[in-house]
Amino acid sequence: MRMRTGSEPATARSPLRMRLALALFGLVWTTFGLVAFTLTDRVGWAVACGILVALTLTDVCVVVHRIRQGPHYQPGPDIPPYEPDHGGGGRPRR
Repeated sequence: MRMRTGSEPATARSPLRMRLALALFGLVWTTFGLVAFTLTDRVGWAVACGILVALTLTDVCVVVHRIRQGPHYQPGPDIPPYEPDHGGGGRPRR
């Protein structure tokens, strides 16, 4: 869990769309590699590309799911920052 420090930029954006674009780019190339290595009878490389296709497809599904969830609550500028964790490890002071 990340703690709010109060120094977050007011216009920060989620990197999910960029991650989706990169995952789709990887999906295209790993699929191309899978087809190419399958056609040239390179079984080991085809298996490696198949595993990468599965991983990138899973990543695409996760990112799309998170994008569809919509924005989550973020405290506004009127909410004071949390006290940073100083590594005490004990009960929080009141």
